[in-house]
Amino acid sequence: MLTIKNLNKTYPNGTQALHNVTLTLEKGMFGLLGPNGAGKSSLMRTIATLQLADSGTIEFNGIDVFKQPEELRKVLGYLPQDFGVYPKVSAEMMLDHIAKVKGITNKSERKGYVADLLNKVNLYKFRNRNLGDYSGGMRQRFGIAQALLGNPKLIIVDEPTAGLDPLERNRFHNLLSELGENAVVILSTHIVDDVTNLCQNMAVFNEGQILMQGNPQDLSDRLNDKVFRKRIEKTELEAVENKFTVLSNYLRGGEFYVNVYSDANPGEGFELVNNDLEDFYFYCINKKEEQEAVL
Repeated sequence: MLTIKNLNKTYPNGTQALHNVTLTLEKGMFGLLGPNGAGKSSLMRTIATLQLADSGTIEFNGIDVFKQPEELRKVLGYLPQDFGVYPKVSAEMMLDHIAKVKGITNKSERKGYVADLLNKVNLYKFRNRNLGDYSGGMRQRFGIAQALLGNPKLIIVDEPTAGLDPLERNRFHNLLSELGENAVVILSTHIVDDVTNLCQNMAVFNEGQILMQGNPQDLSDRLNDKVFRKRIEKTELEAVENKFTVLSNYLRGGEFYVNVYSDANPGEGFELVNNDLEDFYFYCINKKEEQEAVL
């Protein structure tokens, strides 16, 4: 179990990255959903012992993360949003080295373990290629393999599907789903579908704080019969925004649409739509001051 209580962090430039963050996470997949710049990476780095908080506590299975960082690192797998690689080293050699550092000393056991990891992330046939020659998506998959070394009990993945094509994204979803059976897995992302597909528990996170937490479907259901859609011209968007609570605008089949929140049908050509987690997410991000009406 991971327990976070009253976590606060303000950087020297005055930016408050974390504001009274409190979470309790059991084994399984947890989605931290928020826009870029919301503070998600600050929270991930703090949990991963890469920075200290100004106040608050983090405990994982009896480990005080701030007082016993080395103990947490023994059971931690972490894929940051941005990470470097040694360009002149092959994926197999690098994973072999990391596995040795992680305590897998038997050479034949280590070789089989590394091969299994490379197969899981679909890199085995590229195992002898230097990391500097990998594409962006291949580097991301290597980072995933690196995070899984040592069978960690706490796995943190920060924007893990960035740069992956749809096939690889599905492969990674399946892998993460398996991992969630035996570990606490935190998926930090701005991609709503990643959370919808993988997580039974999630939080909407913005401006360093948790806006809402719960089961994705339960949260989505809170906007049932309150989301309406209309096709408009792009030039009409400002007028619609001034009159209605606009959740999102988007193109579909080359035509421009808006989704709005309303307690009753607003008329004027709007039609009720089957809302989803994306609508709830936009509602939380754009209309925090109105949440009490829904919650």
